[in-house]
Amino acid sequence: MGAMQIQRNFCVDAESKLRLKQSMKRTYGVMQGRLSPPEPGRFQAFPRRTWRDEFRLAREAGFSYIEWIHDNYDLGANPIFFENGLTELESLKVQYGIGTPALCGDWFMDFPLIRCSNAEREERTQHLLNLLSVAGRLGARRVVLPFVDNSRITTDNEKEAVVGILMRVAPIAQQHGVEIHLETDLDPADFSEFLGRLPHPAIKVNWDSGNSSGLGYVATEEFSAYGNRIGSIHIKDRYRKPEGGVETRPLGSGSADFQDVFRAIRSIDYTGGFTLQVARGAPGDEVDFLRGQIEFLEQYD
Repeated sequence: MGAMQIQRNFCVDAESKLRLKQSMKRTYGVMQGRLSPPEPGRFQAFPRRTWRDEFRLAREAGFSYIEWIHDNYDLGANPIFFENGLTELESLKVQYGIGTPALCGDWFMDFPLIRCSNAEREERTQHLLNLLSVAGRLGARRVVLPFVDNSRITTDNEKEAVVGILMRVAPIAQQHGVEIHLETDLDPADFSEFLGRLPHPAIKVNWDSGNSSGLGYVATEEFSAYGNRIGSIHIKDRYRKPEGGVETRPLGSGSADFQDVFRAIRSIDYTGGFTLQVARGAPGDEVDFLRGQIEFLEQYD
């Protein structure tokens, strides 16, 4: 083989490696509302006044997508429930090149599917079914369903109730091209056993680095237990106080071991996005603060 042919092959190999690296580039998204000052009295909520502005700000900060929020605070203001709202939203997505692949169901934090009457459970299940249809129209491929804090699962009876609901709605989610991603505070063994009762392919896990660190869990142990079911990842950092309790802090200043976190993520060949649900910076400095949070994560490439 001549020197010129060797050089040409080397160039092709280098180009292939570059294309591979570019194709493996991480995709970052942001939880809706983090690009705006917080709503009065709320750490996380649908940003009633500024949701339109967040498309431009997301692009400036370096994000590819926004994880949309539906909560009890958004009633009457969230465009996803109105035809003209969806049309305007789609126009903003195209204008700024920002996707909306996920819908965070914080509404179920205020109205959990458990610890309620049968009539209330049926109403809330219908709300979930309606939300799956809305998610499909939004272009969301997943609905994140939280079972933490006020909606955390605490008993076997509650597990049984949740299993019954999810196995009922999962086929309908699949019809809409949407997955249901569960966010819980169950320990690795308990969560793995629970997932074993939910074999439907539309039911996956939303893993959260802040919830994990705040509970004292080890990421590699969690991923070993149920990593094959993880479909989406939230990134934040929480500090476990010696006197008890937790607080959300900027990445790298809490209890999360990000070396272990990314070791775990690599172990499952995860190719999905990373939604930053991080601590808040100073009001008005959201874009620069979030740029810094992305830079922190990039050191773990």
